[in-house]
Amino acid sequence: MITVTVPPTAAGQRIDVFSTDSKIESVETRSMAQKLIANGHVTIGGKPVSKSYKVAEGDVITYTLPEPKPCETAAEDIPLDIIYEDDSLLVINKPRGLVVHPAAGNWDGTLVNALMHHCEGKLSGIGGVLRPGIVHRLDKDTSGIMVVAKNDTAHQGLAAQLADKTMWREYNAICCGTLERDKLKIDAPIGRHPVNRKKMAVLTTATGQKVRNAITYIEVLERFEKKYTLVSARLETGRTHQIRVQMAHVGHPVLGDVTYGGASPAFLQEPGQVLHAMHLGFTHPVSGETMEFTAPWPQWFKSAVASVALL
Repeated sequence: MITVTVPPTAAGQRIDVFSTDSKIESVETRSMAQKLIANGHVTIGGKPVSKSYKVAEGDVITYTLPEPKPCETAAEDIPLDIIYEDDSLLVINKPRGLVVHPAAGNWDGTLVNALMHHCEGKLSGIGGVLRPGIVHRLDKDTSGIMVVAKNDTAHQGLAAQLADKTMWREYNAICCGTLERDKLKIDAPIGRHPVNRKKMAVLTTATGQKVRNAITYIEVLERFEKKYTLVSARLETGRTHQIRVQMAHVGHPVLGDVTYGGASPAFLQEPGQVLHAMHLGFTHPVSGETMEFTAPWPQWFKSAVASVALL
């Protein structure tokens, strides 16, 4: 339990903003603060508050921080391609086809099952019993680099970097058609598709749907005879299916991504979007060291590039 008194300088702030700005232990991001508030763990005078409550000078706010839930996901001996590991985190190269965490239709055989075995259950509990250690995720058919937290301190530090956009993530992709501009900033908000709830879409607030800002920086690496373009995509935000949705939005869906309108020609060795998480950079949440990692193209990605180059 943590008790904080609101100073004069913070009067008028929303309580979720105040909770984050005050650097309260285990409340590193606004989303964490909102979750605690929604679950009734933030009170004033013994009464729960809403996330829109504006604090007043002298308010005494009590934070009751729940104990992390133990992970109940089964450990499975699944090989991992580990790029880096220490006592706080590990960086892995996720293969294409591997689901990140258990969910309906995939309760086992996931990356989390593999991590539970490798780390002997010693993973952060902030993500809950189904997502221990998972700070950010990749789609099943997207390969590449991810960072995993072994404890809550590391998780909070990494999540804070995601929130303040200081974690650096870059992908490579082959897109359909030719991008005329060498560099492109896509600033297009994303929300759940209004009809197909399994998909995301570029939306405006006028639709009445919940939308979140989404920004991606695209740079052309190579053009292939006006049929396909190899690009680098650097994320400023990290929304579900962000690169896939936004590239489709600008008329250049990712090759193989039939969900969002991308062609899946016969020369692709296997189905799925030609998208690979290539680079990752962050500040180590414990040591403060600047860390950068690269996951080279897997063979299936190399084959796709070679195939479009020959067309």
